Amino acid sequence: MDRDYQPINLKDVLIEMKDISELAVDLAYSAVLFESSAIADEVIELEEQMNDLVYQARITSMMSVRRIEETEPMSGLLQLAEASQRISNHAADIGKNIMRHVSFPANLRRALPDAEEATHRTVVAPGSPLDGARLGDIKLQSATGIRVILIRRMQQRIYDPDKHAVLRAGDVLIGRGPDYGYSELCRLAGQPEPADEDAAADSISDLDRAAQLMIEMKNISELAVGLAYSALLHENLDLANEVVALEEELDEMRLQLDLWTLQAAKKTEDVASLRGMFYMSSFAESISDAACSIADVVIREIDVPPIIKRIVRESDEVISWVTVAKGSALDGKALAESKVGSVTGMVIIAIKSGNRWIYRPSRNVVLKAGDLLVARGRRDGEEKLYGLCGADIEELEEFEEE
Repeated sequence: MDRDYQPINLKDVLIEMKDISELAVDLAYSAVLFESSAIADEVIELEEQMNDLVYQARITSMMSVRRIEETEPMSGLLQLAEASQRISNHAADIGKNIMRHVSFPANLRRALPDAEEATHRTVVAPGSPLDGARLGDIKLQSATGIRVILIRRMQQRIYDPDKHAVLRAGDVLIGRGPDYGYSELCRLAGQPEPADEDAAADSISDLDRAAQLMIEMKNISELAVGLAYSALLHENLDLANEVVALEEELDEMRLQLDLWTLQAAKKTEDVASLRGMFYMSSFAESISDAACSIADVVIREIDVPPIIKRIVRESDEVISWVTVAKGSALDGKALAESKVGSVTGMVIIAIKSGNRWIYRPSRNVVLKAGDLLVARGRRDGEEKLYGLCGADIEELEEFEEE
């Protein structure tokens, strides 16, 4: 297909590519969970947008380089663009498989809500706090920790709604975030609090083990992306090396997952339903591979131009670094006690305590003065996190100006 080159701002294009790749991942998992061809079709359309953006980015980068010393920073930008495209392409592969009616085991769909950042669904009831509310006014992610990625209104679907979107009674909301925020989301939507469904479990099957391992792979692959962008933002070699270690861990996990899935095939009549597990494991691994490509910019000591930091900071979800101050609201409190996730909507993906890094900290980890928090979330939640840590908001403004 012929494409017309349009003069563009490379920074804006790369920001859009980062946002599209993250949305594509969320929608791909949502399409599997809800067995939705409509959502899968949207993932495929996002891939088409991404491919066009990659073309524009490549042409612009080639036209902007005039001296040999400018080529290395530009190679880092292109590496970031290619990583975003790779994530989007593999998300589209999941969508295409759903459109081809490739089935996914029910065990996997049951396990997906147990992920650290799961996909949630609720309906806005008439007269509820969300009925007639504007997303930007209610700051839903800061209140619940859940980000709305899709609004379904009658036959209309609004993907990745912005702060100006107004919710209406009857809207079906698909959100992504931690499980602990789901009850508050239901309350705001005027729906009864979800009941616990702790059915008595029989012996764990090989397929159950594979499904749980798949969720662990999902969590690790998303952590790897967050750490990769954080390593890029602060040119931190420790985090970049951790991304590589996570990718190697995922390789081992995929081998184990494939083994359990093959063992489960001997005990099921519907062998075709197991194909989806192989596609999903490949998807998680491809996300971590893309994260390695981002971290590779730091590992190979490629000059990181300021534009990369602006790309990470100006996207839909920002990466935050903030230190816990002595006597602050978080000093001496466990993550569960502080409720930092539900209060700010930020997800703590790593903590540096002294010389030790803690990745994917549990809710029992106790924070103390001097701890460095690495978090991901919306900008309004970032300001709340700074407040809880006792950090000067001017430090954040100074970082934005760099």
